Amino acid sequence: MSVTRALILAGVALVLGAVDASILAKERVKRDGEVVFLELAPVDPRSLVQGDYMALDFLIARQLAGGAPAPGGEGNAALVLDERRVARLAPAGSAPDLRIHYRIRNGRPWIGTNAYFFQEGAGARYQGARFGEFRVDRGSGEAVLVGLRDKALKSLE
Repeated sequence: MSVTRALILAGVALVLGAVDASILAKERVKRDGEVVFLELAPVDPRSLVQGDYMALDFLIARQLAGGAPAPGGEGNAALVLDERRVARLAPAGSAPDLRIHYRIRNGRPWIGTNAYFFQEGAGARYQGARFGEFRVDRGSGEAVLVGLRDKALKSLE
């Protein structure tokens, strides 16, 4: 086997290994993460190229956008949870219940995702979405969106 071919195979194995590790990490957060609900504002219910989806904008991301972007394009926001596990930004000086990691994308805070895809023709089911249901890793603050909820936190699935 040539050196070039061996390097290409090693590169492919490295990329596939990194993708697999990322998928496993997200699955671990979905399985073991803290349940948190973030208030959302649906933006656009349809994409002709991608099929049916709902563009998402979270209240917390809007509030974070009011401050300066974090150095390095990411940060951790301190959250407090109410009795229903709905998250709000923690007041300055208070002890947070949890921290959520965010990244700056296109000059705006990005928490986990900015879209929720669903089966074509099922858009009416998601029109009542008011919260995103996340699992948040207590250590890293990484958040994974697992579903949408209505104003009473009832699943829309």
